[in-house]
Amino acid sequence: MNVKALAMVTALSAGALLSMPASAQFAKPEDAIKYRQGSLFVLGQHFSRLGGMAQGKIPFDAKAAQENADVVAYMAKLPWAGFGPGTEKGAPNKSKPDIWLEPEKFKEHADKFEAESAKLAAAAKTGTLEALKAAFGPTANTCKSCHDAYRSK
Repeated sequence: MNVKALAMVTALSAGALLSMPASAQFAKPEDAIKYRQGSLFVLGQHFSRLGGMAQGKIPFDAKAAQENADVVAYMAKLPWAGFGPGTEKGAPNKSKPDIWLEPEKFKEHADKFEAESAKLAAAAKTGTLEALKAAFGPTANTCKSCHDAYRSK
């Protein structure tokens, strides 16, 4: 399955899940934890491909960059539903308690990441490595700042 087909399947599956109310999505806290971990895993896989290009570790491929950036921008919207009340326990996870103690600040981090991911996708559409590099750094910084604040090592 190519990246474009995988992205389409992921998007359609995620869209179906998002169309349901959050409470109906997850029967148990561990379901929500698995959902957010899965979303973040897929997001990280596509984001790391962009990072490899931006850092010169893999050759720049404009088409692959655009496809991966589009997946990142879409996936950036998904994991947050899995951080609802009661999901701080139920399955092993790396979330710090501050997520539930500072929900407004956590949401600010999520919103910044979504916004930067959209900028990254727009930059990738230019087809230039320079634009990708310029947008990758700020997007990566939003990941780092959220991980620093809300993810245990």
